[in-house]
Amino acid sequence: MRILHTADWHLGQQFHGHDRLYEQQRFLDWLRTLIVAREIDALLIAGDIFDVASPSIRAQRLLYDFIVELHHQCPALTIVMIAGNHDSGARIELPAPLMQSLRTHAFGRLHWCSTATGERQPNLDDLCVPLTDANGAVRAWCLAMPFLRPSEVCQHPLDYAERVSALHHQLCEHGMTQCQPGQALIAMAHLHLQGGKVSEDSERPIVVGGEEALSSSALFPAAIDYVALGHLHRAQQVGAAHIRYAGSPYPLDFSERHYHHQVIELTLQDDLLPPELYVHEVPLSVPMVIVGPLALEDLPAALNDLPEPEDPERRDTWPWLQIRVRLEAPRPDLRHQVEQCLNDLKVRLVALTAHYPSDDDDQQPALQAGQQLDEMGPEGLFVHHWQQRYGQPPDKQVQQDIAWLIQHVHDEEDA
Repeated sequence: MRILHTADWHLGQQFHGHDRLYEQQRFLDWLRTLIVAREIDALLIAGDIFDVASPSIRAQRLLYDFIVELHHQCPALTIVMIAGNHDSGARIELPAPLMQSLRTHAFGRLHWCSTATGERQPNLDDLCVPLTDANGAVRAWCLAMPFLRPSEVCQHPLDYAERVSALHHQLCEHGMTQCQPGQALIAMAHLHLQGGKVSEDSERPIVVGGEEALSSSALFPAAIDYVALGHLHRAQQVGAAHIRYAGSPYPLDFSERHYHHQVIELTLQDDLLPPELYVHEVPLSVPMVIVGPLALEDLPAALNDLPEPEDPERRDTWPWLQIRVRLEAPRPDLRHQVEQCLNDLKVRLVALTAHYPSDDDDQQPALQAGQQLDEMGPEGLFVHHWQQRYGQPPDKQVQQDIAWLIQHVHDEEDA
């Protein structure tokens, strides 16, 4: 039996005001071809399927067209997907009854029920999905826990880590009661584990700074054969070899351009556990390039080494470009000068920054003229404003408070 683990598709992402539907379609086409060629039995999507809680119609069509076409080609394939912190749980599970006919299980939120004594308990039965091989035999169980928002599981942010750990551990123990000898147990979750390496710019903190990082030993008992994680965009194992982030399938920011973007294949041989792991590298359809920092007069020569697009006639295939220019003093005509250097080159300049001799790389950089606010994010903008006004960054408590406030706003938007 073969199972594929992937995560963090972020369909519908707007990159500096430009859509990335071409790249996302190319990835999904490649993924469908891989699933058919490798005769995959189950596909696991570990959250952040969309980039925002209210994705565009085109972004939603990418997902649902993919699922329908894949089912037509592989009618025995089981798909299990969970909501991430970027997703709206309600939106992810809204079409769940329809998708069941396509052997697709979509989990957006943890649902609760009341016992005979009136006690409130999580409904764990629905989160345990049997995974079958080509002969219809159950070979594994997927314990699919969607992202748990603080407002869903606790009344105070300091209780979040303990509460989330308890719920994941409870689901794993429940899954162990379903599992028969020789069947694998696979836990799927969207969260930040302690020891996981975070990308520089593109991951939204789940709660407050690093305080939401959870211990793998507290969440996942030793009986779990594989942990399929989403949230961190860098593909990596955390501690044990069977605890893995699949990572994003393409760079979501310039800081991720050198990551090894991949999906992970698990193979179950007879009754042997744990499963064997194999990594498939995802081909990059549109490069991300940073030029500089360099002097303005050196820019034309540096631009000679830019990669050629796959289809020069299609703008959505042109490389993404960030240029960093060293200046002695501000130049109001900087963008005009840079655009003159670009001339008719088939690239998309989406970021231009100036670097001065007085810049300290260890300090919060000044907001450059023309820089987009969404490049900084709400927390980055708050820290920048605080430092500009008071001459030093805010202390840890202030940063935790503003991060909690921003997460509360996200929760209200998704409610």
